[in-house]
Formats: sequence, structure tokens, C-alpha cells
Amino acid sequence: NAKVENVEDELGKWDAIFLAVGAHIGRRTDIPAGESAKIMDAVSLLQGVEKGESPMLGRRVVIYGGGNTAIDVARTAKRLGALEAIIVYRRTRDRMPAHDSEVAEAEEEGIMMRWLSTVKHVDGGTLTIEKMELDDSGFPQPTGEFEELGADSLIMALGQEADLSLIENSSGIEIEDGVVKVSDQMMTGIEGVFAGGDMVPSERTVTVAIGHGKKASRYIDAYLHGTTYTPAPKHADAEFSRMTPWYYADAPRQVRAKLEGARRASTFDEVVQGLDEESALFEARRCMSCGNCFGCDNCFGVCPDNAIVKITPGEYEFKYDYCKGCGLCAEECPCGAISMVPEQV
Repeated sequence: NAKVENVEDELGKWDAIFLAVGAHIGRRTDIPAGESAKIMDAVSLLQGVEKGESPMLGRRVVIYGGGNTAIDVARTAKRLGALEAIIVYRRTRDRMPAHDSEVAEAEEEGIMMRWLSTVKHVDGGTLTIEKMELDDSGFPQPTGEFEELGADSLIMALGQEADLSLIENSSGIEIEDGVVKVSDQMMTGIEGVFAGGDMVPSERTVTVAIGHGKKASRYIDAYLHGTTYTPAPKHADAEFSRMTPWYYADAPRQVRAKLEGARRASTFDEVVQGLDEESALFEARRCMSCGNCFGCDNCFGVCPDNAIVKITPGEYEFKYDYCKGCGLCAEECPCGAISMVPEQV
């Protein structure tokens, strides 16, 4: 519950600082609009709904954008009472950054899509839409063809930016294209100040953000010990040819039920239901642990030279002085966790 106005005010108070300011400011674009135009920001609207607010959007709502936020706000508009929610996107569906499953669920709820379209002007209850076409590189180009689209409100969902106000006056931190430059140790230009997540160049996903927290803890730990952290080499991809799938028993795929009927698009009840304990266990049994040892003991059991020693369940030591390179362990490994590498003589 403490707001940092300027990160430089915190220097000297801490041995290290990690900045992880997410991208929670809606990106804006200049669209000419009349005084009576009702234009809203998608992120602010969703934050308001989360707090229990119910903005008056009207009967026909247009959402400008093509990401997951655009899908979220379109489905939210329907639940707030809009009879029509129309997503206007300047590219085609196959180039839409939103997850395909999200788009499919939106279409199931009656969300309409206007592909290859961009908003050029807003005046009262009318939007001027320009048709677009993709060039050879897939970039949308204007066609000069216009049409009008009636709408009570326009919601901008053109992406999000990080609030970098706490570092914009810091002389040692470099900002480029709305993100902070960091070293290979995730350190900014100020000694001991690290950054990660949406505010550094990366894919803006939950997975990447969580990974940055994990990596940063290692880099910071090394920094505090006066060293640098070198990540271990990554495992090779576990291709299907390396797997031995007949070791696995077939488990029926469990599908989560969906909320259907009038309640689905008129309430905020969970649409995709969860799995019960039994179904979740069956679904978990479909996991083949690709590339990751799960302690099945196959290698330990098939080695003809007793070159593999079982230390603890799931942990083995390979005695290369006894190994003759027959490759049985690699062949019989169900998940492809063992690789045969030629010995350097």
C-alpha cells in the first residue's frame, strides 16, 4: 500500500530493486470525434465492472481492436445489456492476436465481427468506417472506401501500455517504444535496479511474466553475491519420435462443460465449468511428461551393464565407466528424457 513516485528516491534504501509494473493503461489513438461522441477505454471499463460499476453503453456497442481485451469487453458489453456488440478489426481473423478459443466463444454468444475495417471518425451515434486490404506483407492498407455504422458507444481496445512515470525522470534508465531496456541479467541502467514483465521487451503473457520473476530472483541473488548468473542449457525439444507412447495407458479425454442458454450472455457466471476430482485425475493421466523424467525406472531396469544407479525415486546416476553405449535406456525411456551423445575422444 505504498506508491513509489520516483524510483531514484528508493536508491540506497535497498540492496536491490525489482520493477514489475504491468501494462494496465489503455493505448489511445487519435480519432476525430464530435462533442456528442461516447468513447470509452476498454481497460478502464473492465476495471469499473470488476468494482461493481455498470456503465451505460447503449443498445449498440462497437469495440475497436483485435486482442483478448477486445473480446473480453465485447462479451462484457452483452452482459451489461447491449443488444449488439460489434468488434471492428483492421485485419482478418487469422491475423487476430486474440486466442482462437476466445473468438469462438464470443461468436457463440452473438458477438459480431467486422474484419478489414478501421474507425476514421465518430460523431454522435454514427461511426465512419474505412475498408482495408492487406498488402503482400500482411499489413492493412486503406482503400478509400467508407461506410457508416450506427453505434451508441465506441470502446477502444487497442492494446495496453505500462505506467513508467516512476522512472521517466531517472537519468540512468533508458526507455524505448514504451518499454525499459535491460541487460542480459535483467538489470536496468541503474546499478541494482532490475525490471521484468510487461515493462521490458517481451511477449506480454502471464507465462512470461511469471518466468521473469523466477529469472530475476536468480539474477538478483547472483548480483548480491557479486557474481553473474548463467542459465543452464535448455533441453532439446521432446519430439514425438523420441517418445515411447505404448508405455502409456489410454485415458479418455475429459471436456469441461460450458454454461449454455440465456444465462450465459446475460450474467457473469463462469462460462467454462471446472472438472470434478475424478475427471481431473483422468485428464492428468493424459500427460506424457514430454522430455521430463518422471521416475518410471525403465532405464534402471533395462540397463544390461548395471550402469544406472537409482539414488532416490526419480533421481538416477549414470556410471559411464560401465556404460557400453547400447542405447537401451534411451530407446525405452517413455518421455524422451535421455539423449545419446557421442563420446568426445
